[in-house]
Amino acid sequence: MDMDSASSVVLQALTQATSQDTAVLKPAEEQLRQWETQPGFYSVLLSIFNNHMLDVNVRWLAVLYFKNGIDRYWRRVAPHALSEEEKTLLRAGLITNFNEPVNQIATQIAVLIAKVARLDCPRQWPELIPILLESVKSQDGLQQHRALLTFYHVTKTLASKRLAQDRRLFQDLASGIYSFACSLWSHHTDCFLQQIYARDEAAALGLLERTLLSLKVLRKLTVHGFQEPQQNIEVMVSIRSALIVGSDSPCREKLEKTIILFTKVLLDFLEHHPCAFIPLIHRSLEFAVSYVFTPAGEGVTFERFIVQCMNLIKMIVKNDAYKPAKNIDDSKPESLEAHKIKTAFFTYSTLTEIGRRLVSHYFLLTEEELTMWEEDPESFGTVEETGGDSWKYSLRPCTEVLFLDIFHNYSQTLTPVLLDMVQNLQGPTNVEDPVQLLMKDAVYNAVGLAAYELFDNVDFDQWFKNQLLGELQVSHHRYKLIRRRVIWLIGQWISVKFKSDLRPVLYEIILSLMQDPDLVVRHLQTFRTEQFLPYLESIFGLLFQLLQQVTECDTKMQVLHVISCVIERVSIQVRFHMQYLGNGLGAESKNLYPFLLPVIQLSTDVSQPPHVYLLEDGLELWLVTLENSPAITPELLRIFQNMSALLELSSENLRTCFQIVNAYLYLSATDFLQNYAESLCRSFCDLLKDITNEGQVQVLKVVEIALKVSPVLGAHMFQPLLPAVFRGIVDGERYPVVMSTYLGIMGRVLLQNSTFFSSLLTQMASECNQEMDQLLGSVIEMWVDRMDNITQPERRKLSALALLSLLPSDNSVIQDKFCGIINICVEALHDVMTEDPDTGTYKDCMLMSHFEEPKLSDDEEPPTEQDKRKKLLALEDPVHAVSLHQFVYEKLKAQQTLMGDPGFGALMELVDTELVRQLREFLQGF
Repeated sequence: MDMDSASSVVLQALTQATSQDTAVLKPAEEQLRQWETQPGFYSVLLSIFNNHMLDVNVRWLAVLYFKNGIDRYWRRVAPHALSEEEKTLLRAGLITNFNEPVNQIATQIAVLIAKVARLDCPRQWPELIPILLESVKSQDGLQQHRALLTFYHVTKTLASKRLAQDRRLFQDLASGIYSFACSLWSHHTDCFLQQIYARDEAAALGLLERTLLSLKVLRKLTVHGFQEPQQNIEVMVSIRSALIVGSDSPCREKLEKTIILFTKVLLDFLEHHPCAFIPLIHRSLEFAVSYVFTPAGEGVTFERFIVQCMNLIKMIVKNDAYKPAKNIDDSKPESLEAHKIKTAFFTYSTLTEIGRRLVSHYFLLTEEELTMWEEDPESFGTVEETGGDSWKYSLRPCTEVLFLDIFHNYSQTLTPVLLDMVQNLQGPTNVEDPVQLLMKDAVYNAVGLAAYELFDNVDFDQWFKNQLLGELQVSHHRYKLIRRRVIWLIGQWISVKFKSDLRPVLYEIILSLMQDPDLVVRHLQTFRTEQFLPYLESIFGLLFQLLQQVTECDTKMQVLHVISCVIERVSIQVRFHMQYLGNGLGAESKNLYPFLLPVIQLSTDVSQPPHVYLLEDGLELWLVTLENSPAITPELLRIFQNMSALLELSSENLRTCFQIVNAYLYLSATDFLQNYAESLCRSFCDLLKDITNEGQVQVLKVVEIALKVSPVLGAHMFQPLLPAVFRGIVDGERYPVVMSTYLGIMGRVLLQNSTFFSSLLTQMASECNQEMDQLLGSVIEMWVDRMDNITQPERRKLSALALLSLLPSDNSVIQDKFCGIINICVEALHDVMTEDPDTGTYKDCMLMSHFEEPKLSDDEEPPTEQDKRKKLLALEDPVHAVSLHQFVYEKLKAQQTLMGDPGFGALMELVDTELVRQLREFLQGF
C-alpha cells in the first residue's frame, strides 16, 4: 500500500466508519477489514493517529485498528504477518514523540506500544526502555506525563510475561532501572507536597497524577522484578515507605487512589514474596489495626482503604507461610519467625478490641442499608447475599471474612468475648432502642458466622427454646430486624447442631413468618426434612403468594429455588410412602414418559401458541427428565426436533437449551450426534456470528463436551466449527474465557484424536498459506503464552497432556518450543500434584480409579442418572485416568531415547534451571 496515495483513501474509510448511518458504516468496515493484511496499512494508520489536526473519532478508530492488528499480524509466525522492515519503521514511529493531547488516545497508544514491547522488547526493540527513561525526564509536562504513562503500561505488560526466560529478562531490567524508578517516584512526590504547601491545587493535581503513575511502575518492578527482594535494600526501603499515608488535601480523589495504590503494593508484595515480607509484618499490622480498629482512623479513613487494610490483616493471619508445621522440628525458620511476630502482636487485649470492634462497629447495619430495606427490600436481600470475591472490594463481606479468619485462628481468645456479648443481650430488646436492636443483629450475625467454631461452646437447642423462639414471636414492626436475623441464624446452625424434634416447632413459626408483613423477613425462609410434610400445603400456598407479590427477577428466582428445593426434599422423604410420587422420581421417571413427553413437546414447540407461557417451565422439565433418564428412547430423541427453532430465538433460555444438548450428549452421544449433529452444527455456526462472549463460551462448551464423550465422532460432526477455534488460538483471542475454551477444545482434539488434528493442521496451513510446521509452532507459542487464561485445573492438566502428546519428536519446531512445553507441564504439576506427608512422594490428585455409589444420609439428595454418567465418563477421561507426572516421565524418556543422551542433554540445558529443579522434584521415584 503506497503511503502517499493510500492515506486519503484510508482516512476517508475511517471517517465513514465513524458514521451512525449503517449504510455508510458497514461498507467502510468491510473495506478496512480487507486492508488489514495489506503491506503499508499500519504505517498509514500510524500517520493518521499521529496527526493531531484530524477528527478525534477518526484518530481513535485508527489507534484501535492498529492495536487489533498487533494481536493478529505482529508475530513473526502469524498468517499475513507484517514484514520486519515495516515493523522496524512502526516501532520507530511509535516513540518519536510523546505529545498526544487527548487522554483517551494517549492511553490507547501507550497500550499498543506495550503490546509491541511484549513481543519485541528487548531483543528487537532495545532502544524502547532507554528512550522512555530519557523522555520521563522531560521538562515539558505533557511529554513527561505521556512518557510516564507509556512507561507504566510497558512495565505492566513485561511483568505479566510468564515464561522463566522472560521473567529473568524482566528481573534484569528491574535491577537496572529500579534506582531510577525510586528516584522518579520520590521526585514527583516531593514536588506534589511542595505544591500542596503552596496551595497550588492545579499544579498539585498534575503532579499527583505523575506520582501515581511512577508508583504504579514501582509496584510492578517491586513485586515482579526480584526473585529475592529482601536482598535488595532499595526494594525494602520503598516497601516500608508504603506504610506512610498522606494527609487530606484538595486533591482528595487522586490522593485516595494513591493511598490505595500504596496498599496494593503491600498486598501484592505479601502475596508474591511472603518470606521477604516477614520484617514488615509487625509494622503492617500496627499500621492496619491502628487505622481500622482504633480512634486513629476516625475522620481520616475511607471505605476502600479500610477494605484494603482488613485484607492486609487477613492475608497475614491466614498466610500458610507464617504457620509452623504440626511438628515444630519440621518448621522452616522463616515460618517460626513470622509466627513469633504474629503472636507478639496479637495479644489478648488487641484481639479482644479487634473482635469487639468488628462486631459492634463494622457489623452494624448502616443508615444506607436500613433505608434500602425500607425502600427496596428485594435489592437489600440481593446486597446481603454477596459472595465470591466480593470480600476483596466490599466492606461488609470483607469484615465478615476477616472476622471468620481471625476467629478461626484465635478462637480460644475470642470465643469468651463473643459469648459475653451474647450474654449481655439476653432477653427481649426494647423496640424503642434502635441502637440495641442493631447491636443484637450484629452479635447474632457473628454467632451465625462462627457456628462451626462455637459448636462445643453453645447449647443452641436450649438457646433456641429459651430465647430465639420467643424473639421470632415478637410481632412489633421494628423487631423485624431481629426476626430476620434469628431465622438466618437458625439457618446457619441447623446443619451444625439442631435437634430434629425441635424442627416441627420451627416449621410452625416459619408458617407465621411467611405471613410477615415485611418482605425481607418472608424472603429469608428455608426448610427441610420429613417433619415438614404436615405443613406442605400451607407453605406452598404462602410461597406462591410471595411469588406473586415480588417484582424483581432475582427475587422471583430465589423463591422458585426454594419451591424447587422443597419439592425435591419432600419427594425424597415420601418416595417410599406415596407410590404415585415414587414412580416419578429418579430413574423411575421413565414410567411418566407418556405424560411428560407430550407436555415437553407442546411447551417447547415454538409453532404452538401455548409455548409463550410454557416455554421456560417446559425447558426445565425437559432438562430434569433427561438428567433422570436411565437410557435414551426414540420418543425422547424425537423431541429434539424442537431445538433448532429454539436456538434461533436466541432468548434468555439459551443457557437451558445448551444444558439440554449436554444432557443428550451424556445420555447417548452416538445416537444423538448421528441424528442431530448436522443441524445442531448449523445452528451453532449461525449463533456464533452474533452472540456475546458468554454465549460463545456456552456454545463452545457443548462442542468440548461432545469431544469428551466421543472424541472421534464429536470431532467429525463439529468439524465446521473447529477452523474458527484454530484461528482464534493463532490470532491470540483477547477474551481469556473464550481463549481458555478454545484451548480446551484443541487440547481434546490433539490428545484424543491426533489424526484429526493433523488433517485440521493441513487444512489451516493451506488456508493461511503457511507451512504446517510453522503454523504448529504458532499454536504452541500462543498456547504457552496464554496458559494463564486457563483457570480450571482440569483444563490446565489437559493442556499439559495435549502438548506432551507431541513428544517424542525430531521435528525442529517442536524441539524449538520444548522449553514452553516443559513450562506448562511444571505449572500443571503444581496444580494437580499433592505430596504424601508420610512418604514425601507426589501423587496426581485428579486420578479416579473406580466409581462408588455415594453413601447418603437421610437429608441428602441421591445423584441423578446424569451425575452417575458423568462419573463413569470421568473414569475414561485422560484427565482423570492418566497420571500426569508418569506421563511427563514417559514422554521425556522417549524423547531422550529418540535424541540420545547428548542431544537430549543439550535440549534440557535450554530449560530454566529452576524449572528443571522443580521438574526433578516432581519426578523423584521414577
